[in-house]
Amino acid sequence: MVALKKGPEKKIAQVVCELRDGLAFIVFEHVTARNAMTVEMYHSLKTICKDLANNPNIRVAIFRGAGGKSFVSGSDISQFAKFKNGDDGIGYEAGIDDYLAPLAMLTMPTIAVIDELAIGGGLAIASCCDFRISTPEARFGVPIAKTLGNCLSVRNIALLEAHLGIHIVKRMLLLGELILAPELLKRGYLLATYPAEDLEKEAFHLANNLRKLAPLTQKSSKLTLARLIQEELPDCSDLIFECYGSDDFKNGVISFLNGQVPVWTGK
Repeated sequence: MVALKKGPEKKIAQVVCELRDGLAFIVFEHVTARNAMTVEMYHSLKTICKDLANNPNIRVAIFRGAGGKSFVSGSDISQFAKFKNGDDGIGYEAGIDDYLAPLAMLTMPTIAVIDELAIGGGLAIASCCDFRISTPEARFGVPIAKTLGNCLSVRNIALLEAHLGIHIVKRMLLLGELILAPELLKRGYLLATYPAEDLEKEAFHLANNLRKLAPLTQKSSKLTLARLIQEELPDCSDLIFECYGSDDFKNGVISFLNGQVPVWTGK
């Protein structure tokens, strides 16, 4: 398998990793749901990143969604139907932080290759990477104020704010906007945009440039930056408890799964 290429749609949900010539190619495969992440996929991502961290032969890791229509479109919403109260939300958000931490702390440079959508958890995964390239039509956001009525962990928001800036994050979280690639290219969040047919070639080109450079310098620089982002974060579990324990969240999940527009009450 050539990991970066867009394969046929398969009714599977998995994260696969191929190691080749000092590069790691990680692919999110859940094409029928635009590569939405299941809990099992998050577990796999965490395991893959831990394994890569212990492999001195890997110089660059490249992440891409299968199918060519999405990087990752968020988390699998069906899991939220089982939530009973705010404690479930606190546990879930802590789990997301735990799943993504090994990716954010990888010692080698990482590249996110983004086709069309990086939404919710997909935006967090892309933001954990060091460099992002996308198609010009790609869209980025966390539209939970329109869809579910939940919230993000303080670590997740700190990550997004550090990479996107507070004004973009407010547009994403408070207005539910999806921001287009050209704007994020101008703001530096994206390294470059390319036509879909050139993304694979350009990802290889960037990876080859990165692996020619001093790996210990790259490790020290990126881990210092990662630690700065996560230093001395406040406890916001009360806010997560309130959102996930609300009637609005329960209604948001039911409405989303039924293809309906939720009605928000603030309760």
